[in-house]
Amino acid sequence: MTIQPTNTALLDWSGDTLAIGLFEDAVELTGDLATLNEKSGGIFSEIIAEEEFTGKANSTVVIRVGASHPVRKVILVGLGKPDALKLETLRRVAATIARTAKKQKTKTLAVSLPVYNNDPAATAQAIAEGAQLALYQDTRFKSEPEDKNPNIETIDLLGLAGQEAAITRAEQIVSGVILARQLVAAPANAVTPITMAETSQAIAKEHGLELQILEKEDCEKLGMGAYLGVAQASDLPPKFIHLTYKPATAPRRKLAIIGKGLTFDSGGLNIKGAGSGIETMKIDMGGAAATLGAAKAIGQLKPDVEVHFISAVTENMISGKAMHPGDILTASNGKTIEVNNTDAEGRLTLADALVYADKLGVDAIVDLATLTGACVVALGDDIAGLFTPDDGVASQLQTASEAAGEKIWRMPMEEKYFEGLKSGIADMKNTGPRYGGSITAALFLKQFVKDTPWAHLDIAGPVWADKENGYNGAGATGFGVRTLVSWVLS
Repeated sequence: MTIQPTNTALLDWSGDTLAIGLFEDAVELTGDLATLNEKSGGIFSEIIAEEEFTGKANSTVVIRVGASHPVRKVILVGLGKPDALKLETLRRVAATIARTAKKQKTKTLAVSLPVYNNDPAATAQAIAEGAQLALYQDTRFKSEPEDKNPNIETIDLLGLAGQEAAITRAEQIVSGVILARQLVAAPANAVTPITMAETSQAIAKEHGLELQILEKEDCEKLGMGAYLGVAQASDLPPKFIHLTYKPATAPRRKLAIIGKGLTFDSGGLNIKGAGSGIETMKIDMGGAAATLGAAKAIGQLKPDVEVHFISAVTENMISGKAMHPGDILTASNGKTIEVNNTDAEGRLTLADALVYADKLGVDAIVDLATLTGACVVALGDDIAGLFTPDDGVASQLQTASEAAGEKIWRMPMEEKYFEGLKSGIADMKNTGPRYGGSITAALFLKQFVKDTPWAHLDIAGPVWADKENGYNGAGATGFGVRTLVSWVLS
């Protein structure tokens, strides 16, 4: 599919489908739209009245204009209230248009939407992102695709000539989101620690990143007892992945991004029971998927920022070699951990990854993890939890997430709750009381960062969608990639 900006006037464009955005309670036909209505014998005003179309956000009306007209169909799409217009509005409207046009068997599509905040570049990027993300379909594991409609071949963005660079940027970012979606959606027999390492190798080769993969023996030398404790039951070897993007010139700052990379989580000897969603635990590497997706995007965007992409990848399995509940592990910073729940394994792998990143001399660290069900209970399926003691990093991430349209909410780091992690025989336990579980998880992670500004994103809710939502289809969302990219670029 080709997305191209053009200054072709609305009345001069010809093709399969023309999509026009209208604000809520402002659907009077004026200007070019009035002319189109007149040329089509008043069919626009007739259908608007008949369908009671008022311009509510993402509502649509499809109008067949007629064979004699240069445009076969017109889609009117609601933009909502004018004062509520955001870039995220345009992404979601573009997704609605793209899906509607595809159902109408459109091959050539033109989109006419308002420019946000006098910023045509941001407008073009948002529209391109929304359309591409909405039209993506994962058919890798189907013998025959269910969708028989033809693909849209071209999308013309009317009134946005000269914004080719913005569209290219959107395509580069979307490629990272799609990689993350593919990794999360694939089953655990297709995405393993080995294939995650191979994916990293492909990113490094294609986009010029440096790559270091630490094998089990390397991790043992570094004293990564927490990570290796989780990995020891799997028949597949662990892979500690460290991708590095370095700009051509001196970097203005250095950042580290860490993703939780459990390619399957059985729960270990605290095995997940029936009804616990064990069959969905292929998604437990959603943080690592977002990290690799961001690496793919950043490798193409080439900002003047050095970025380290890190993931301690493994499976959490059951065997005669499995760690027991009650075992004591020693992390690479020397802290000892009593494992009172083997199903709280992600924080153990992140512990050693955080210690590793903290030694790189970066200006800030952000980790992403499908860490706790408690965060889903607190914030639902659409919002990630942000935990950090650093107001500066919090502000940066909140700004980045708003620009990206990915929702995060800052949660408290209540230090008193760490008392629930105290152990009688080790420095700490890996889980605390039932209540405040996402907070105690974040406080656990905090023990493995010294002085580097750090933030933790619990993405357990938004990494997966049970049904279509905006530009996300049902399934893996690729959540986090666009926020991370926005953070790096800001």
